Amino acid sequence: MSSDSPTPPQDLEALLARLRASFPTLSTQFQGGARYLLDHPQDVPVLSMRKIAASAGVQPATLVRLSQHLGFEGWQGLRELFVDALRGGSQPYAHRARKVVRESSASRMLGEMLDAQHHNLDLIAASNEKTLPQAAELLSQAACVHVAGFRSCFPIAFTFHYVYRLFRSSVHLIRADAGTLEMELRGLAPKDAVVVVSFAPYSHESIRVAAAARECGCKVIALTDSTVSPMALAADCTLLFSVESPSFFPSITAGVAVAEALVEQLLARKGKGAIRALEQAEGELHRTGAYVAAGRG
Repeated sequence: MSSDSPTPPQDLEALLARLRASFPTLSTQFQGGARYLLDHPQDVPVLSMRKIAASAGVQPATLVRLSQHLGFEGWQGLRELFVDALRGGSQPYAHRARKVVRESSASRMLGEMLDAQHHNLDLIAASNEKTLPQAAELLSQAACVHVAGFRSCFPIAFTFHYVYRLFRSSVHLIRADAGTLEMELRGLAPKDAVVVVSFAPYSHESIRVAAAARECGCKVIALTDSTVSPMALAADCTLLFSVESPSFFPSITAGVAVAEALVEQLLARKGKGAIRALEQAEGELHRTGAYVAAGRG
């Protein structure tokens, strides 16, 4: 690249921001390529340049020139930002586990873990102060709410589903048991909302759910770790949580906290109707013996 070439963006978020900012000044051909990158970022890591160009209605050479216009040597450099975002830049769990074992100290580990959790929780307000009410509004207006989270994200999704369903019956958990994900996705309808929980490394199932929801016309609310995660890029509203942890596995503590905060806002919006539904649900749980009866003296 010549010395006059612009410095290429260093991550996907910066790249997408530059494309949006410069879009009005781009040529018609460049706009065609840029529009596809902005609207279909999930396709870039998995499709060939020729297929992307065909879908965008431009020539492959246009994507190369657009990449160079943005400061990259060619298409591959631009594509790598999308690939890195999909991977999430996370280290393998085994690599992190070796570090934990090598540097183990019971007192130090506990202190580091608590510090990390405090930090993760502190970030919630700054990241979601405006988006939490937006997410609550989208969910409140939806005919039905579908919730999905797979593998380590399942506890977050299940917590949200369980607590929300205590005062709203039209909340459904997408489980994908026994390979039934496709069957469950058939139940999505245009007036529904879908909550997708995922953090790096992102699961294929969560990406499929978000894509199916968009295709169906549902509102998508992402609970995720990055504004450029595959779920966030497909979402109408994104709620962020940090998964940083000194241990070998990402922490879900802040994710559960975001889910609880969202349910609290939903309860407040529904008001007296939510209270009546809660009273009915609690009464039913006690009548059916779900809880251990309080002992008598």
